[in-house]
Amino acid sequence: MNEVTSGAPLVVARGLHKTYDLGHRSVQVLRGVDLDIAHGSFVALRGASGAGKSTLLHLLGGLDTPTAGSIEFDGQHLDRLSPRALAQFRNREVGFVFQAYHLLPDLDALENVCLPARLARMPVGAAVERGRRLLARVGLGHRLEHRPAELSGGEQQRVAIARALINQPPLLLADEPTGNLDSHTGAEIIDLLCGLQAESGTTLVIATHDLKVANHAPRALQLEDGQLLPA
Repeated sequence: MNEVTSGAPLVVARGLHKTYDLGHRSVQVLRGVDLDIAHGSFVALRGASGAGKSTLLHLLGGLDTPTAGSIEFDGQHLDRLSPRALAQFRNREVGFVFQAYHLLPDLDALENVCLPARLARMPVGAAVERGRRLLARVGLGHRLEHRPAELSGGEQQRVAIARALINQPPLLLADEPTGNLDSHTGAEIIDLLCGLQAESGTTLVIATHDLKVANHAPRALQLEDGQLLPA
């Protein structure tokens, strides 16, 4: 079943297929996904490991390209963007939160958060001020100069969330954001994401296998065998 909504959505995906060639065999991960995501909405993508959740998020965020099908972001066709324009799109229009945090080990918390802003050529003073405010908002105002190795898993994920939001992207994609955390810390991270989404109006899409996480979203969808089903 396809998930198409009325109105003018932020993201429109049509007929998405994704196949990976692995040596002498091909693996079809997505099999014709249609999906509309409304401005300011909160959507959960559920599914078992290997169902295609991460692949779908990567396509929506411009980290990968579909084998077939199209993606429009606010009326802009991603497949028509040059490599440079696509990199700018990822930097300025999409915030990414990954299961493994992906913080740079040699940078402290504030430097990690400010990195996307620096790549977007935000003035240094403005980037630092915004980074400080975001780290305070996620409860790490006292950890600005700590490097990732000096932070707990939950703290590292809070830094990653602040980093994802520093350029005020209209779309935030979170791929199993609680997957490396214990249940208590994971619940805190989901509460934080929900609160930030409500405050900012950012469109939030979370990929998860956890029913408790998915239940926070007003709209939950199920991926099975590369196809989108109602949850």
